[in-house]
Amino acid sequence: MLEKRDWLTRHADQWRRALLLEPRGHTDMCAAILTEPVAPGSHAGLLFMRGDGYCTMSGHGIIAATTIALERGLIVPGGDGTSVIYDTPAGVIRARARFRAGGAAGAGRAGEVRVERVAFVNVPSFVLHGGMRVAVGPRKVLADVAFGGAFYAIVDSEAVGLPIDVAHLPELRRAGVAISGAIEAVQTIAHPVETGLSGLAGTIFTAPPTDERSALRNVAIFAGAGAERSPGGTGTAAVMAVVDAMGLIGSGTPFVHESLIGTRFTGRIVGRTTVGEYPAIVPEIEGAAWITGEHTFLIDEDDPLKGGFRTVIVSS
Repeated sequence: MLEKRDWLTRHADQWRRALLLEPRGHTDMCAAILTEPVAPGSHAGLLFMRGDGYCTMSGHGIIAATTIALERGLIVPGGDGTSVIYDTPAGVIRARARFRAGGAAGAGRAGEVRVERVAFVNVPSFVLHGGMRVAVGPRKVLADVAFGGAFYAIVDSEAVGLPIDVAHLPELRRAGVAISGAIEAVQTIAHPVETGLSGLAGTIFTAPPTDERSALRNVAIFAGAGAERSPGGTGTAAVMAVVDAMGLIGSGTPFVHESLIGTRFTGRIVGRTTVGEYPAIVPEIEGAAWITGEHTFLIDEDDPLKGGFRTVIVSS
């Protein structure tokens, strides 16, 4: 899957830019591409794209792609009719759908298939560096670097003096990009086993939740300044690894993660392992997605903006 991603980067990146940047998309958009599988027993491969490039794994992408694939009959699930296995650049992901009453898998678009929720068992997640001290302007903040399918710097939003809300999103973008850049300037971020997985995807800010059902509120700011609107699948797994290392979450205990806009994913620790020398959890993440439309994109070769453009400015 890493080879497939590299091929896209070299030979077809114009389509990512055209579809995910303005005027057809926006800086915060994420997309997924279904491909042929590469491992025996897998149903499909999945590659993930953002406005600033390609990511190794996207949890909300898994939830959305599974919902679309099953409701539109693109994939026939295995086992009991609820399971889909994906190959991703981060590893093999096993997803499980729960159908709404009256729905059934494999009926195709003309049927009444409706996916209510999707849960997936993520790749082993672990803390790579704990308690790194990072300079953000005049402030010194502590960051934990953790892997949940991608690497994130996880920071308490109070440390940068910002609440997690839409009104402060421009400041959160600037702080998140600054933190990611400061860490990568002094520390090589690389997976201890999978050498193709390296670099920070971005910074996750955490804060107390606004909903009493949630454990934490969060927003991920990606290296290209894109902001995560969902609770984040890989981000939730990375935060769970940090919380588990602090002894604050038990195996099987629900961990409800709240997004910038108030939506929620539920995580659970379903196993434990090691990645190299690092203790790791095996998290299961659950959430819901809805199909909002079907689109035909037009790209005119004479259009001077056919390759898309960005308008987000993050400099102070």
